[in-house]
Amino acid sequence: MSKEANLSRKSTIFKDAMILFVITLIAGLALGFVHEITLPVIEAQNLQAKINAYRTVFPEAAEFVEDEPLSLLIQEATGVLEPKGYTNVTIDEALTATDESGNKLGYVVVVTTQEGYGGAITLSLGYGTDGTVKGMEILTMNETAGLGAKASGTDFKSQFADKKVNEFTYTKTGAANDNEIDALNGATITTKAVVNAVNSGICFITELVETEGNEGGKQDESK
Repeated sequence: MSKEANLSRKSTIFKDAMILFVITLIAGLALGFVHEITLPVIEAQNLQAKINAYRTVFPEAAEFVEDEPLSLLIQEATGVLEPKGYTNVTIDEALTATDESGNKLGYVVVVTTQEGYGGAITLSLGYGTDGTVKGMEILTMNETAGLGAKASGTDFKSQFADKKVNEFTYTKTGAANDNEIDALNGATITTKAVVNAVNSGICFITELVETEGNEGGKQDESK
């Protein structure tokens, strides 16, 4: 190859590289610009989805309030749950449910269990100040379609609603008491995981939140 041809080839390669670089740079800037525009919209949609889930499990509430003392108790949750036998479970979020005047009606707790048949299951739980479980909603899961996935169905979820119990248990022979949940047919592992997650949320509230004197985000200063 002649010297001139070699120089021409190098020049062509350089030009092609520069063109590719410019295209990549422009594309990156464009994607970044689009991301900046759409991020607030996505965050707003995610927030609305969470609020809708909270309202599903606590329909009487007007607001769901985050407060620091309640959030800090989440860090202590493991030390309370594990001695009760609730392992592989985390409390992800806890909020105070209030009416339009700001009076506390109860709590909404988001719980994740790693014991589902398909992996992690995240759910939200509503719990009233009178000790009534207001409802349960599955937020995310990866259970088997037609089996464990039925945990997100109304028939299964409704079994937890408006029940004043200390904890739930599941049965394969037909629920006879308020604290009994009919197990999903062919999905005992999913049933157990969900029941334990709900019980973990109840335990977090009754054994930690309420004993700390949390009143809508205010600690009892007399303790």
